[in-house]
Amino acid sequence: QVQFVESGGGLVQPGGSLRLSCAAPARIFSIYNMAWYRQAPGKERELVAVISRYGSLNVADSVKGRFTISRDNAKNMVYLQMNSLKAEDTATYYCNVNPPSNNSWAKGTLVTVST
Repeated sequence: QVQFVESGGGLVQPGGSLRLSCAAPARIFSIYNMAWYRQAPGKERELVAVISRYGSLNVADSVKGRFTISRDNAKNMVYLQMNSLKAEDTATYYCNVNPPSNNSWAKGTLVTVST
């Protein structure tokens, strides 16, 4: 079982920004594409953004132009910079490899966008 540790969530007003961080084991980080996923209350988990081990990016249409995924290979960290946040971005955010490993979901970090 892979251990990911997400952090950086919190309460933010609409239009605000947050930066999420994910620490991943080095043996995983160096091999796999990494991704951020999210699950809103009452909805299925969805893919938000993917970054390959070579740095190529892909983000969901719903967050394109607002969210940016990045990785620091020296620190085995993945980040999600979220700008212009909307109420519909409220969810628990998870990092995992892509495609995801079903036995590697961690507890995630909760992002709440509200006034």
